[in-house]
Amino acid sequence: MSTKAIPKRSEVPVEDTWDLSDIFPTEEAWQAEFASLKELPAEIAAFRGKLGASAAGLLAWFRLQDDLSVRLTKLHGYANCHSDEDTADSHYVDMKSKAMSVVVAISAAAAFATPEIMAIPEETLADFLKAEPGLEEYRRSLYLIRRSAAHILSPECEALLAAAGEMADAPDNIGSTLRNADMRFPPVKDAQGAERALTNGTLTTLLEDPDPDFRRRVFETYYDRLGEYRNTIAATLDGQFKQLIFHARARHYESTLEAALFGNEIPTEVYLNLIEAVHQNLPAMYRYVALRKKLLGLSELHMYDVYTPIVADAAATIPFAEAKATVLEALAVLGKDYTDLLRKGFGERWIDVYENVGKRSGAYSSGSARPHPYVLLNHKDNLDSMFTLAHEMGHALHSYHSCAAQPVSTADYVIFVAEVASTVNEVLLMRHLLGKTTDKKARAYLINHFLDQFKGTVYRQTMFAEFELMMGKMAESGEALTADVLCEKYLELNKLYFGPDMVSDPGIALEWARIPHFFYDYYVFQYATGFSAAVAIAERILSEGEAAVADYKRFLSGGSSADPISLLKIAGVDMSTPAPVNSALQLFAELVRELEGMDL
Repeated sequence: MSTKAIPKRSEVPVEDTWDLSDIFPTEEAWQAEFASLKELPAEIAAFRGKLGASAAGLLAWFRLQDDLSVRLTKLHGYANCHSDEDTADSHYVDMKSKAMSVVVAISAAAAFATPEIMAIPEETLADFLKAEPGLEEYRRSLYLIRRSAAHILSPECEALLAAAGEMADAPDNIGSTLRNADMRFPPVKDAQGAERALTNGTLTTLLEDPDPDFRRRVFETYYDRLGEYRNTIAATLDGQFKQLIFHARARHYESTLEAALFGNEIPTEVYLNLIEAVHQNLPAMYRYVALRKKLLGLSELHMYDVYTPIVADAAATIPFAEAKATVLEALAVLGKDYTDLLRKGFGERWIDVYENVGKRSGAYSSGSARPHPYVLLNHKDNLDSMFTLAHEMGHALHSYHSCAAQPVSTADYVIFVAEVASTVNEVLLMRHLLGKTTDKKARAYLINHFLDQFKGTVYRQTMFAEFELMMGKMAESGEALTADVLCEKYLELNKLYFGPDMVSDPGIALEWARIPHFFYDYYVFQYATGFSAAVAIAERILSEGEAAVADYKRFLSGGSSADPISLLKIAGVDMSTPAPVNSALQLFAELVRELEGMDL
């Protein structure tokens, strides 16, 4: 059995790559824009001390900020996407660094703005809004700035914090380079003697293999090599939390968690309540683990057994073309306008499809829709990759709708709602597949996949969130985040979340070292809350039809025009209560019971 080698970037067919010329037609055009933006700090300085002088001046400032936001997003997006194509390509790493330097320079030059806007008296601001109708577009921006009064510093201090931006990004940049460019894993031979390439991108796919001995060797090979870098990766995490603490304390937040959630208008109780709700629903997870052990016919269930399908002979090869067609079918319930946008993205090379040597692992949507979104995949021709396609295009079309409907100032949605649209697509895809599947084994395979989505998105991401909260509390108390301490704490959590029927192999204690999201500043809990909201929205779409679809599209078009809790209420979900999380986990328990009752 031969295994196709992972191609170099130069060997990837152009039709399977994204077309970044839609952002800049040539690299020379990017360089010209880079040079132009380098001159902007002087133009920005002309506004200093004048933002409270007149309504016209304040409006001109906001208009300039809109223009800079679009231009900087394109500059950084072009360089970032190219860099992610091959993270070892020093040319694009340099471009990415240059783009970030401009972002930091402009942020530093504009640091005076927030304190000046904060200093405008309420009566004066009210007069400005009456005198200049154009300012109405920025009422939300003004509110968000002024609600931060207790956390805004003097212009000099704001400039200093902005200038520290590049240093604050260093732990994430170092960790990413280590994982994606420098870290190499030896290949693993399968039962037929063929060498299988082991990378961050292929790990999960290899762990789906039906041969338990091969899975064990993949697991041990991966974590043995990862362990060689454990102290370096721990040091980067220690540095990450030190910079989070520095910024949180400088801005007078009580904790790094509060600092991370404040900007998105999310109370810290939402984070803490999620962890508590999942703890209360761990018995359903334990039942699932026991069921997996039984159906796989194993005397012991190990951590390398959690990805292989329970119904292995129902697994199917799904080429990218088939995946696109199935996603289009599943999302037809959202209307022709939605699927027409999907076809446009598929046909006009918004997507970078397959893995190549040095390519960033995982998947993402660029988050910007000017000129349109871009999606990075590492497609593997399997069911999981088809769901990833639906997921990332959910992000992409959320961005598209928001940018089309909202002015620049409120077009970017906040992270708390970011995972909702992507997961709605996944739930609709799963419901579509289950609805047309009559074969018992195929249905069991799909239910298992859905359960694994719950496990990976609600339980696993909440475990990550609890570990991240633990790291934050340790760092805030002055405790160093050493590899030994992190391994000890992570292994304890793994045992708690997977329960008594799971053998928590020693290697899993190192899993924290492979998770890039721990550098994303308390991001991961939103996968779990987003999934819970998405289940509720998708079920409403399927049961109520056009009215629910209309409400959902209003949500997609909302950007950040209101706080995220209010935006989700438009779509029919109240995340100020624990109901969506509990409802999602009740569905998980129901699916476990259905699978338990099948004669497999």
